[in-house]
Amino acid sequence: MKDFPYWPLAGFYFFYFSYLGAFAPYFSLYLVAIGFTAAQIGVLMALPQVTRIFAPHLWGWLADVSDTRLAIVRWGGVAGAACYLGVFFGTGVAWLFAVILAVSFFWSAALPLVEATTLSHLGEQTARYGRVRVWGSLGFIAAVVVTGYVLDALPIASLLWVILGLLLGILACSWRIPEAPGMPHGADHAPIADILRRPEVIAFIVACALMAVAHGPYYTFYSIYLVSHGYTKGTVGWLWALGVVSEIAIFVWMPHLYRAFTLRQILIASFAAAALRFTVIGWMVDSALALTLAQPLHAATFGSFHAAAVGVIHRLFRGRHQARGQTIYGSLTFGLGGTLGGLYSGYAWDRFGAEATFSIAALCAAAGMLLLIWKLRFEAR
Repeated sequence: MKDFPYWPLAGFYFFYFSYLGAFAPYFSLYLVAIGFTAAQIGVLMALPQVTRIFAPHLWGWLADVSDTRLAIVRWGGVAGAACYLGVFFGTGVAWLFAVILAVSFFWSAALPLVEATTLSHLGEQTARYGRVRVWGSLGFIAAVVVTGYVLDALPIASLLWVILGLLLGILACSWRIPEAPGMPHGADHAPIADILRRPEVIAFIVACALMAVAHGPYYTFYSIYLVSHGYTKGTVGWLWALGVVSEIAIFVWMPHLYRAFTLRQILIASFAAAALRFTVIGWMVDSALALTLAQPLHAATFGSFHAAAVGVIHRLFRGRHQARGQTIYGSLTFGLGGTLGGLYSGYAWDRFGAEATFSIAALCAAAGMLLLIWKLRFEAR
């Protein structure tokens, strides 16, 4: 595709997931250092997912009525970066709650609208999505490894400056991405509510939400869990990175998977891998070998799952519904599901223990797999 804006999109994915690679594994350690409880950490770490429940619908609606996606991403990013500066001016629970909520609200537009832009540029060649999305995985690896060593050598508060630099990188890249032309489709005139009422769409959304719930304790407490069992922050960074290296491999291999299997089959296998992975993490944390073997399953629990999921959304929500489809997927799965995952893990961690918390995660993944087997009949490649 001669006119495909590969490098601007690659840069955006690189910095966006670098930001997640610094924030998701390590911000909880910062909260521990300033004296927050597990329940408070669970609530604060769930806030980015809370905003993804409602904010993307506002941004998706604005993208539809203004016929522009990238302007919303850019100016939302400016506002989000400005709000982030609040982390340098207070450490109270209420203050950080307000800061993280505001930052998450403005940045929640970025990923779903850029995802829709990427897929619009790709057209019918969605199998190539993984080749550009892989830069996000590379960014996550770079951030999670480097930040781990930085935090072994410097005070935990240095994390705040690392995150700020990465947010500015996202913002700079967003100004280089061109708008994608609209893609009219015969389903354009059908109300989006008609799509949402279809049984396969309902089954797909609920199952994906369960996958996000299953990842709640992993994204919130995995680093805390490992450090409490004697692992260094550098080692923690490498374990996170190992999972994402495997994710890169699956993104590169996705065109071959698309030819060999249906999206439904890829999704079901991804859920099965998640159930196994979280069982191992919960019950075998003292075995470095077991943790090392569990991390490559991230290739399925996030990599093939996400690539297949955005492919399903791209096919179910056509034409002018594409941006709305991506925001609905993000808000109801990662938003609602991620929120529930963060909140339940924060509640269960102190009351029932890490093993039980990760066991609940495994059960959620298994339930999502059974739902897809039972109801999903979407076989498009």
